Amino acid sequence: MSMLRRAALLGGICSLVLGACVGGFGSGEARQMTMEDKIVSIFENSTPLIQYAFIANLNDGRGYTAGRAGFTSGTGDMLEVVKAYKALAPDNILAKYFPALLLVNGSASVAGLEGLPQDWALATGDARFIAAQDSVNERLYRQPARQLAGVLGVKLPLSRLAIYEAGIQHGYGDDFDSVNKIAERASVAVAGTPAKGVDEKKWLQAFLTERRNDLLNPADKATAAGWAASVSRADAIQSIYDSANFKLDLPIKITVYGDTFTF
Repeated sequence: MSMLRRAALLGGICSLVLGACVGGFGSGEARQMTMEDKIVSIFENSTPLIQYAFIANLNDGRGYTAGRAGFTSGTGDMLEVVKAYKALAPDNILAKYFPALLLVNGSASVAGLEGLPQDWALATGDARFIAAQDSVNERLYRQPARQLAGVLGVKLPLSRLAIYEAGIQHGYGDDFDSVNKIAERASVAVAGTPAKGVDEKKWLQAFLTERRNDLLNPADKATAAGWAASVSRADAIQSIYDSANFKLDLPIKITVYGDTFTF
């Protein structure tokens, strides 16, 4: 996510050995998800530990940014989290913000959300709120990433990570900056997809290039400054590619926003 969010959360960690802070990595799909969650959490919050309680107005045109995936009041996914929480716990502490979230959706406004930061943090003491964040992340980001990977025919753990991580930032849809369109441009660049016989590593490099280009020159100019500041996310994934670690074997070393993480 943005350098602003990183600074708001930690104020700058220089190095962290993930293995000393988190448990095992599992195997198969469980391992894939664990690796994705750790790396995305590093990119979003400069820590491998998922930050459900984080919330701040980063003044980046998206209102409040919060939770495990950087859900925002301005883009609708925070609204989805509160809706999911309301379904699990109708009288929860965040239910009162639902009307205001409807009104500010699509804008930078935080009108009517006074008190939300304190209540969001308090809500993380409820396991149902954690479940709501997880379910929305799964529905809006993990499942679309898996579906897109299936259509493209990509199977390497690094390819799947790259799509999921980019989706957290760019979203899915038909706009120029979406992961769907980035993948489409990558496929044009290499004249096809792995599903159509193109070498997956060749396609992945095209995808990483197109994603980095989009961060530096997005169609949505409102995101330009924040996305340019986050280009080290793309560079970190590129560094894993350059090390030929397509299976995400340990150890992995990445640098993002000037901080280095090794696990």
